[in-house]
Amino acid sequence: MDYRNLGRTGMQVSPLCLGAMMFGAWGEPDHDVSIGIIHHALDSGINFIDTADVYSQGESEEIVGKALAGGRRDDVVLATKFHGQMGEHPLHKGNSRRWIVQEVENSLRRLQTDWIDLYQVHRPEAGTDVEETLSALTDLQRQGKIRAFGSSTFPAHEVVEAQWTAERRALGRFVTEQPPYSMLVRGIEKDLLPVTEKYGMGVLPWSPLAGGWLSGRYRKDLEIPTSHRRQRMAGRYDLSIPANQAKLDAADALAGVAAKAGLTLVHMALAFTLAHPAVTAPIIGPRTLEHLDSQLGAVDVTLDADVLDAIDEIVPPGVTLSQFDEGYVPPSLQEPFLRRRRTA
Repeated sequence: MDYRNLGRTGMQVSPLCLGAMMFGAWGEPDHDVSIGIIHHALDSGINFIDTADVYSQGESEEIVGKALAGGRRDDVVLATKFHGQMGEHPLHKGNSRRWIVQEVENSLRRLQTDWIDLYQVHRPEAGTDVEETLSALTDLQRQGKIRAFGSSTFPAHEVVEAQWTAERRALGRFVTEQPPYSMLVRGIEKDLLPVTEKYGMGVLPWSPLAGGWLSGRYRKDLEIPTSHRRQRMAGRYDLSIPANQAKLDAADALAGVAAKAGLTLVHMALAFTLAHPAVTAPIIGPRTLEHLDSQLGAVDVTLDADVLDAIDEIVPPGVTLSQFDEGYVPPSLQEPFLRRRRTA
């Protein structure tokens, strides 16, 4: 496997990152099975694992920690995230210094490690100044508890603000961004990816198979399959919603392009994200060993111009078919009073 630079950190990572969201109660509850999948990924050349505290409320981190115990930790670039609600207490979430310095200790314990290679802010938080977050992360980096830090699902303008704040305040900066990106979710091509290239950031796309829509199982002549994601996020798969019907139409057409090119849709989808010059490593999230094996071969696939042009015809560059797949709805869209001028 050819390894790639993780932004400008000097760390070398595999072109596929193993996502651990499906290990634990959200996906595969058997720890031994999940550990076997992790070990198989490492044996196949993957050296990059991404998880988060909120995945199965810490269980995913615990599974990853078990898998890396016994001497495998030193050969892995280990990434995790904070921000999401952990438990019921209102203070156990967010991007504040108070929560960051508390939660990093919890993640270190669950992961059975003394350091985290990449500690990421899982989502923006309007009520917390980015300087507060960057300052806390810089202190953790200087203490040796984390090696680098990044963001996840940040709009382009907030990435720029964070870069400027870091420069003005002499703080460490976000060196990576983890956005949603796939053949069905291409909105980041408009502004976010050019911004990450400008600042030399690594890009780790999540959901390159669009939540399963690009797995090959979603076809117009087949019954919509059941899945763990569909059970948790039913609205993203409800075909009475026009945007979801558009996803089905596009997935079906893309499957035809893949077949004509002699590829599986999974390989074409992953190769598509790998082809963008700003992308470092898309995050794959297998729940089974079969899922993992079906995705590993994508690193050897190169899409020619005719295939990429055909993809562009189905879903044009910069287009996201459903805004709910973008992973973050800013307050300006959630709160009506933020976009309606008050009248006397």
